[in-house]
Amino acid sequence: MNMLSELLAEQSLLLLFFVATIGYLVGKIQFKGIQLGVAAILFVGIALSALDPRYTLPAAYGSLGLVIFVYSIGIASGPSFFASLRNGGKRNNGIVIAAIVTGLAMILATYFILRPDPAIAAGLFTGAMTNTPTLAGLVQMLSDGKFNETIATLPAVGYSIAYPMGVLGPILAIAFWQRRFKINYKKDAELVTDSVAVDKHLHNRTIRITNKEYVGQTLKELLAEQHWPVVFGRARRGSEEWLAAADNRPLKTGDLLNVIGSPEDVLGVAKSLGEVCDEHLELDLSQYDRHRIIVSSKHIAGRKIRELRLPQRFGAMITRVKRGDVDMLAHKNLILEYGDRVCVLAPLSTVRDIRKYLGDSYRDTSRINVLGIGIGISLGLLLGSIPIDLPGGVVFHLGDAGGPLIIGLILGYVRRSGRIVWGIPYTANLTLREFGLVLMLASIGTRSGQTFVEAMNGPGGLWLFIAGAIISLVIPFILLPVLYKKFKLPFAISAGIMAAAHTQPAVQAYAVQQAGNDLPNHGYAIVFPTAIILKIILAQVLLISLYSIG
Repeated sequence: MNMLSELLAEQSLLLLFFVATIGYLVGKIQFKGIQLGVAAILFVGIALSALDPRYTLPAAYGSLGLVIFVYSIGIASGPSFFASLRNGGKRNNGIVIAAIVTGLAMILATYFILRPDPAIAAGLFTGAMTNTPTLAGLVQMLSDGKFNETIATLPAVGYSIAYPMGVLGPILAIAFWQRRFKINYKKDAELVTDSVAVDKHLHNRTIRITNKEYVGQTLKELLAEQHWPVVFGRARRGSEEWLAAADNRPLKTGDLLNVIGSPEDVLGVAKSLGEVCDEHLELDLSQYDRHRIIVSSKHIAGRKIRELRLPQRFGAMITRVKRGDVDMLAHKNLILEYGDRVCVLAPLSTVRDIRKYLGDSYRDTSRINVLGIGIGISLGLLLGSIPIDLPGGVVFHLGDAGGPLIIGLILGYVRRSGRIVWGIPYTANLTLREFGLVLMLASIGTRSGQTFVEAMNGPGGLWLFIAGAIISLVIPFILLPVLYKKFKLPFAISAGIMAAAHTQPAVQAYAVQQAGNDLPNHGYAIVFPTAIILKIILAQVLLISLYSIG
């Protein structure tokens, strides 16, 4: 045991992976359906360094993890974030901003009542609102040589005191209000507009044209007029078969159409055009076959489906796209990303050429574009280093947290510039994000143990915990009913927005589990970037301001 203790104290890499391993195991422990997850690494680091101050990881580990984590989030969130600003996102982001500012005001009240160190107060803000990148930004800011080493550990003290209730409070709010409002998630989901890109469990059905109103029109004309949220696959007239949406021939009575979409949308189209029939065109592989092909070509990633011109090139079409665990309809303006698995309906003779065109390589989707990531992170670090003057003589920097996040959002939205593809394959992005978070939590935790023990044993430790708990309960218990009742958002989306206001993946996972669908993910994505950027800025401004006024 003594030998292990000495090795952990002497070898930082061994300590890093030891903390990560124990933290992972602790994070898997469930209590009434709630678990800490990866955040347990922080508390394991605190516990170990509290036992022995030699168990300390270099600050550079945390900085590297922070940069990787926030840049990966920015790249992944960019498209949905900017798209949301055109579809009610401004209102939703404004509500979240108000909630975060309210949390800040409560922290200020706590500071003037309890008078903790400003760094602990700022850390309490990050813990009550459960935002680790914001905490890392504070630690980095206090580690630039202007403050002593002890002060640089104080934000993690406030964070760790408030964090447990920061996770539990929003979960309790979801559990309470869904029971209070008697939420029926299935019925609630019917309020969602077609602009929300969520997995609706796509179905494949064949319908027969019987409505004479639409006979003589082409599917292209009908789709432009009716805006049906479905994709038409193949069509058959007698023994003749063709790709439906890629053909301009007028419909005739008795034509069979293969329709792909949610059960409700498919049924609606069937009632308009005719009726659902017992034939299954999708099972006939004599002329056309369906293939799942991986998008791995750098020439394809970042382009819209219509730009590929598959019907003209290969007589083929994409009917659906699977990204991660979500199945999406392949509408013409959907932008493909590295790692997407597309369902292609194609003649047997062209399948090999289509695979070559799209890439279809697992190996390529596991690689990261070092050039794109290197340029993106460099630009982010440069942006983060620019001093920003605020009223009252306050100067702050976006730092390693804010700069890479903002650049990541922009480049994620742009997707590609010439031959440079900014996007990161889905699985690679998740891996980078998780690895960065582990580095960040382990580094911060192991550098904060001694200070945490001193703070908790001090006279104000219990009161700080109570103050953090109040903030973590008041904000979600008010925010959730406001979103659902006043602004008439579906409860699942409201829960996702509330989880994003706390920037808390554990709350998000609980919301998805309760809803039984991906609607909370949509609410989370449209406001998460705003929430994380605002917290990074406000925490630093808070810290500087409190130290200025003494």
